[in-house]
Amino acid sequence: MVMKKFAVTPGFKVGGTLFKPQQLAVLGSIVGPDAEIEMTTFKQLYVAMEEERIPEVQEQLRQAGLEVHPAGFVSKSLITCNFCRGAEDAGLDIAQRLDEIVADREVPSPLKIGYAGCALGTSEPLIKDIGVVKMRDVFDIYIGGEPKGIKASLAQLFMKDVPEEKLLPIVDRLISIYQENGKKKETYARYVKRITPEKLHELVISSSIAAE
Repeated sequence: MVMKKFAVTPGFKVGGTLFKPQQLAVLGSIVGPDAEIEMTTFKQLYVAMEEERIPEVQEQLRQAGLEVHPAGFVSKSLITCNFCRGAEDAGLDIAQRLDEIVADREVPSPLKIGYAGCALGTSEPLIKDIGVVKMRDVFDIYIGGEPKGIKASLAQLFMKDVPEEKLLPIVDRLISIYQENGKKKETYARYVKRITPEKLHELVISSSIAAE
């Protein structure tokens, strides 16, 4: 029996990333007794099960209101805070649009992107590969966080006071540049150190000018 892995998430809303009991019941009832379900550190469940049943199971999960994502070397769905300041103040709408452009893109090494609706940073954006923090009506972008190992380190400020209309294009370019220039299995933190934040800033700005 060939086993294959995929990811499941309920998405996010005010209150955070919350599975409903019936969604978990559906998940447990249809994947089968031989499946394995793993809780990840990026608010996804990994499901490993027999490959031939996956398309059918994934469709049932979508019907239950769950989102299905690939596992492995992709950019993960957006890791968010609980939007405790409310949908508008914490930027739920822009977080949803950000999730649409970051999730499921093939990258040299799994990429985790965090979003926080205020400076409290409860989604821990400074230990993510790319972190976005809403600061009133603008956004700060951080890059290169490394949560693992004895040399764990916080992300560094990459751009400050980014207006809403520029946030999505900048994050999109950060991922695209990593796709183009990152080495196989090179983590984002190592990639940032190798290419340097200054060079990365130049590449983002130059691609922005070219797109205009």
